[in-house]
Amino acid sequence: MATHIHSERSIPELFSLLFAQMTSLLQKESQLARVEISEKMSQIATALALVVGGAVLLIPALVVLLNAAVTALIERGFSASISALIVGGITLVIGAILVIVGIKAMKADSLIPDRTIHQLQRDAEVAKHQVRHGHEIQRAA
Repeated sequence: MATHIHSERSIPELFSLLFAQMTSLLQKESQLARVEISEKMSQIATALALVVGGAVLLIPALVVLLNAAVTALIERGFSASISALIVGGITLVIGAILVIVGIKAMKADSLIPDRTIHQLQRDAEVAKHQVRHGHEIQRAA
């Protein structure tokens, strides 16, 4: 058997308390959003530093490998200009694909504070439930 605890608080007091709790909750949620956005920015800065560092190392390695590919084609009987054109064309296509994929990965969607938005939606649902539930208790009393 469920027991109901009847509150001695009036409806204005309950709404005042709810407003105070919602204000506090919104302040905490805004702090969470700031922290989450800061984390996302830190992740992007770290990722960008890794990409730049990798690119600095990959560029000379790629030049050496491309030169070796051109030399291999020349040894197979292609002219120097045709060999360079083949290797350069393939490299251009691969590079363009990598740039397109990288740009798509850095869209603004990745910066959205998903956890905070989800938490705010849950908080709104809880607040609606509390208002309805508090209203039902007052009608029952």
